[in-house]
Amino acid sequence: MATLGNITLYADDPRSLAHFWSGVFGYPALEWEDPLRRELLDAGLTEADLATRALAEDPAGIGPRLFFHHADGAKSGRNRLHLDVSTVPEGRPTREQLDAEKDRLVALGAEVVRLVEQSWGPWAELYYQLRDPEGNEFCLQ
Repeated sequence: MATLGNITLYADDPRSLAHFWSGVFGYPALEWEDPLRRELLDAGLTEADLATRALAEDPAGIGPRLFFHHADGAKSGRNRLHLDVSTVPEGRPTREQLDAEKDRLVALGAEVVRLVEQSWGPWAELYYQLRDPEGNEFCLQ
């Protein structure tokens, strides 16, 4: 059975985008530090290689692991895949919780696209559509 490994995002500035997403999920902002840095260089990577990649990783190994790779061109158009970020661990957040988390993510560098308040069949929907600092759309629910 397959399991999810990395969620990989292409980025103009992998390090900055990794630090943004680390902040979203409460992960520490990672750098390529020894002994991992030395291991990667000994394996044949260069400093230039390390400068074009970054990582946002849950130290507890529970949350998603995001890998960032330098893009070879600017983002254009809408994402074909986006992340849904939950405001609270279980259930639905209150409007106050949702707004407070939206404000926290905006302070980290996110941009609000719109607030969605509608029904999808019998289910009420309340979420923010946001963009990360490089324009990748995601939803905060």
